[in-house]
Amino acid sequence: MYNVDHSLDMSVEKILESYNKYGGINLDEANNFPNRENVVKILNDIQSLIFPGFRTAEDIDSETLRFVTGQRVNRIISMLTREIKKALCYSVVDKNFEKCHCFSLAQKTACALIEEIPEIRRKVGLDVQAAYEGDPAAKSTEEVIVSYPGLEAIVVYRIAHFLCANGVPVIPRIMSEWAHGKTGIDINPGAVIGEKFFIDHGTGVVIGESCKIGDNVKIYQGVTLGALSVKKEFMNKKRHPTIEDNVTIYANATILGGETVIGEGSTIGGNTWVTKSVPPHTVFTQSCAEK
Repeated sequence: MYNVDHSLDMSVEKILESYNKYGGINLDEANNFPNRENVVKILNDIQSLIFPGFRTAEDIDSETLRFVTGQRVNRIISMLTREIKKALCYSVVDKNFEKCHCFSLAQKTACALIEEIPEIRRKVGLDVQAAYEGDPAAKSTEEVIVSYPGLEAIVVYRIAHFLCANGVPVIPRIMSEWAHGKTGIDINPGAVIGEKFFIDHGTGVVIGESCKIGDNVKIYQGVTLGALSVKKEFMNKKRHPTIEDNVTIYANATILGGETVIGEGSTIGGNTWVTKSVPPHTVFTQSCAEK
């Protein structure tokens, strides 16, 4: 007769053996790694700080706003400090450094992010305005905030980029990949993106780690700002293009290479393949690429 309990016990033992054999375990004491679910909760709280009342079903008025904001700030600092500490401790080689400095560095960075929220809100406000002005279908800035995937990806990028620029490992990528899964837009947190950035429609957009994008840039769905080579030895080199101010890039254009510069005021047509620099104020189409 088949013994279900015995079979399940054996299965559990084999799973436990696989943890020792193949790795991938996240322990409480040793080799602790940031928790994805916690990071997503933190990210949602930060987005609610940026857009209070838009992201969660909560009643906010002038009397409750201070309390709700203070409660959220304290929760973010507490949770984010723990997750940053895990990331820092995991990444350092010197374990003596881990014990002495990881917590204080984590707390300092979490507090710095909170202090940066007004500036992030200023930049995001410009991104919202760019979307509203750039899309004839947008009826209001509120509509952009609650429904545009391009804006959501940009908001997450601006949060993740701040953490990345301040030396936080792993967590910025968890944030950006969560946004990627939700919106179909893949923005590496290491990219440098200017103000009034608009991604229209958005699905399939890829922006690489060393990409530099200026102000007032508009890109459409399917655009790739990528590398000519993905060899590991190029990981610390500029592999992705530079897009200067006031550029528009239409759907499914592919622009590759760390030395490729799209000059100010240029327009890149849809379905083009660009691996060389484009002068300022140029309209680059498929016919240009074929020459």
